[in-house]
Amino acid sequence: MEYTRFEEARILGARALQLAMGAPPLVKPKDGMSPLKLATSELEGGKIPITVIK
Repeated sequence: MEYTRFEEARILGARALQLAMGAPPLVKPKDGMSPLKLATSELEGGKIPITVIK
């Protein structure tokens, strides 16, 4: 699914916050990976657990 830049920013921010608060990552993290980078890799891999209703 294609997201607008605003939707993508909101999704990444929300998921990065979840990861920073201790949510388990859905992709294998690399050493020293920030929550935002991890959220981005989840979104690119199609594994992000957030639904957008249009």
